[in-house]
Amino acid sequence: MWRVSLMRRLQAILLSLLLVLSIAPLPVMAAEVLRVSSSSLLQVGDHNRTYTVRLACLQVDPSDEAEAMAWLKSELPRRRRVNLRPEGSSDGVLLARVTSIGSDIDLSAGLATAGLGRLTCDSPQT
Repeated sequence: MWRVSLMRRLQAILLSLLLVLSIAPLPVMAAEVLRVSSSSLLQVGDHNRTYTVRLACLQVDPSDEAEAMAWLKSELPRRRRVNLRPEGSSDGVLLARVTSIGSDIDLSAGLATAGLGRLTCDSPQT
């Protein structure tokens, strides 16, 4: 009799633990900026791989390149965690919308708003 009671308690504890683990969000490892290579090109890593990422839907005029790169470096210091929303790839480079963790501003839109580039997509996502 006491074994049945013990088994039911153990089942209840395991079921509760399973429920808590399935509901509670597990920490996700975000990509981190390793380097800003140009006004639209980043090196990011996720503790396992490194990616070259080009900001999607952005065109920077060559005369604004230095200022746009400085703006991007100020927004993305090294090791800043970012969300990547892939839009495709070109020549082995990931095209993605990039947003800093804790911000809802897409960096392509931010550069365009600062007057340092222009958006090339019809419906930018922010």
